[in-house]
Amino acid sequence: MKNIKLMSLLGITLVSSAVLAACGSNTEGSKGGSTTQELNLIETAEIPTMDSVLNTDTVGSTVMNNVMEGLYRLNLKNEPELAMAAEVPTISEDGLTYTFKIREDANWSNGEPVTANDFVFAWRRLVNPETGSQSAYMMEDVIKNATEINKGELKPEELGVKEIDDKTLEIQLVAELPYFKDLLSLSMFLPQNEDYVTEKGNKYASSSDNALYNGPFVLTKWDGTGLSWSYEKNDTYWDAETVKLDEINVDVVKETSTAINLYDAGEIDSMKLTGEYVQTKQGDPDLKSAPTSSVFYFKYNQERNGQPTPLANENIRKAISMAFDKEAYAKTILQNGSLPANGLVPSGIVKNPSTDEDFRDENGDLLIYDKEAAKEYMKKGLAELGVDSLKLELLSDDSENAKKSSEYMQGQLMQNLPGLEINIRSVPFKVRIDVNSRQDYDIQMAGWGADFADPINFLELFETTNSNNKASISIPEYDALLEKVNTTDLNDLDKRWSDMIEAEKLLLDQAAIAPIYQRYNAILEKPYVKNIGKHLVGPEYSFKWASIEK
Repeated sequence: MKNIKLMSLLGITLVSSAVLAACGSNTEGSKGGSTTQELNLIETAEIPTMDSVLNTDTVGSTVMNNVMEGLYRLNLKNEPELAMAAEVPTISEDGLTYTFKIREDANWSNGEPVTANDFVFAWRRLVNPETGSQSAYMMEDVIKNATEINKGELKPEELGVKEIDDKTLEIQLVAELPYFKDLLSLSMFLPQNEDYVTEKGNKYASSSDNALYNGPFVLTKWDGTGLSWSYEKNDTYWDAETVKLDEINVDVVKETSTAINLYDAGEIDSMKLTGEYVQTKQGDPDLKSAPTSSVFYFKYNQERNGQPTPLANENIRKAISMAFDKEAYAKTILQNGSLPANGLVPSGIVKNPSTDEDFRDENGDLLIYDKEAAKEYMKKGLAELGVDSLKLELLSDDSENAKKSSEYMQGQLMQNLPGLEINIRSVPFKVRIDVNSRQDYDIQMAGWGADFADPINFLELFETTNSNNKASISIPEYDALLEKVNTTDLNDLDKRWSDMIEAEKLLLDQAAIAPIYQRYNAILEKPYVKNIGKHLVGPEYSFKWASIEK
């Protein structure tokens, strides 16, 4: 997360419906006959990790959002509110130094107090190149010396964050950031207890029993690999009286058909719908549609096992990018209200600071479906490679919808591009994350949801040295534009905007990636599940305020 939010939070549409499957019950508990509030939830993928400095995905960040807490937390209005921070920070006159007081009543789940050092330790660990965090870039050009540390030029101890005393934390920024607090609820800015992490060593965060929590809930019954876990109310949480749910049980269900049967049987209270299942529920008052900031795209790996791949050829990338009918895909495969995407930055998250025009509308359609043009690019690319045909692998998750999506794309690409053979490799979500990190793939359908409401959050993913790149994308002109966006342009918001417009055009003109769709969620939800926090940016949802009212 780099220099940030200078377009602020204009254009955000708040999501009003749940984004996961929840099943609820009010049952008699054992605490003196009191009523127990319990939810039974469905997720579509496993938790890849519970180490906040290693997390890269939505599932992990959502779980962490409910069992851990940073200096701020997003509330039900999608606004950052004080969390581990006891009060609004003191800010130096130049806007570069923030001093936070940590809550006196903030404790870890083992009873130890949350201290300023917990933030210092975690943030230094994040930017330390030996950690190998793919989220380290989020502090670059934000926290003083983070960029240099991540490059190995300075030591982690030189990061611009220090403990003044047990409950006083000082943070030094690279540049004045009016919306810095919006960043501080994200998973990579969470604290970690140094003694505990050191004691656990390689076992840290490998299971629910090998982690500490300072949020509304504690994680239980997670063995690090399984398809189920639970949350239990955290009695040591500073605001425990606000938390109404006693327990949340989660099972991973990858087949929509199975989930919808559970919903119809009254065992699930809220779930996402995809494909033909949406049509079966048309007219149902429980059916809702909710926009998201997530854009999905083909990511082309240009280097595999140290060698250039055929996807390093620009014409091959353009051919594949223009060879599939994304509107038909959204209507026939997804069927959940998702929209075809012809650009990387999604619609509805941010507007031009001067004209109030949405970024997506202003930059228009940049990479469209055109099968005749795709065939010509394919011919040129094959000739440049000196081959008559290509065989490529499409990496996919193993969920029901992911498999249908991959099969659709396989059919489109092989039908529209003579000489191209696509083989599908379907793996569990956690495995795909690992395969991506090792760049052991050809093509994959990846996605990104906004951490904060600014185009740079999407554009920076494909800067040459960005730890999320993992495709060997390198466009010097693109990198130069992003450098300006994050430095000199900070004093000229109109110039910053125009440079981001130009950067997106440059990225897609070379078909470094291929936008496919902007996700909307079709959701079935019972009326008695109340106050699940739904977030368009950052973690998807919060259960701190949730309850069941039957």
